[in-house]
Amino acid sequence: MILRDHAWFREQFVALYDLRAASPPDVEAISAIWDPLAARLDVHAAGEEQIFYPELLARGEDPQDETLDAIGDHNDIRDGVHAAARHPVAGEDWWAAVEAARAANDEHMAEEEREGIADFRLHAPAEVRERLGQELESFLEEHPTIAGVDVEDKDPEEYVDEIESDLHPADDGASAQRADGSLGIGSLRGHLA
Repeated sequence: MILRDHAWFREQFVALYDLRAASPPDVEAISAIWDPLAARLDVHAAGEEQIFYPELLARGEDPQDETLDAIGDHNDIRDGVHAAARHPVAGEDWWAAVEAARAANDEHMAEEEREGIADFRLHAPAEVRERLGQELESFLEEHPTIAGVDVEDKDPEEYVDEIESDLHPADDGASAQRADGSLGIGSLRGHLA
């Protein structure tokens, strides 16, 4: 589901930039592409933050850095999208904001596909991946616009700390297993005689 959205983002940015050369600009045609694209960029990021990244943090090999970077990228994408909303469509400042969103999104998608998604595929069973894909698809269908979606920037470290505290609640003296069956204590390799 994430990869399908990524392909759609790429297609929409190409279509948008194809309209850039027109003089005078066709503001209505540009808005017809940008408005749903801008909304989907925000909703996609929120969906990943709610559904994908908590699971990556629970299952990935070393997912903290990937997640910190991804949340920072989401902030950059949101900043570009929200900056564009403050300018007249197709104006110089609007295009600069759209380009900032596109650059951040391009970087994010490449890293996520190369790192986060690849890591998750190695460590999550097919049924978990299928379930998350269905959850993300439902989330995106339920939110065709940003109405009711948290589209505010997040502090990456606070985000990771909050998710990890949910994954590893304070030990009350008893050994508790995580959802993935591990005790959450890491590898004992090299510590055993």
